[in-house]
Amino acid sequence: MTLKEAQDGVTYTIQQILTDDEELNAFLFSLGCYSGEEITVVSHLKGGCVISVKDARYHIDNQLAEAILI
Repeated sequence: MTLKEAQDGVTYTIQQILTDDEELNAFLFSLGCYSGEEITVVSHLKGGCVISVKDARYHIDNQLAEAILI
């Protein structure tokens, strides 16, 4: 299941990041998004979703949300 399909308010563990872009992988890693890390979808919006990782909140777009497998 991807992060885009996740339910609001439920904590999941990131299983895999599906992207071949090294710059994007480095960006996600700097946010704390990597395999084994817990992530919570705070809310879904029209263009993406708000996530909580390591006590910080971020807005990510739908394309990025589809690349994060939980």
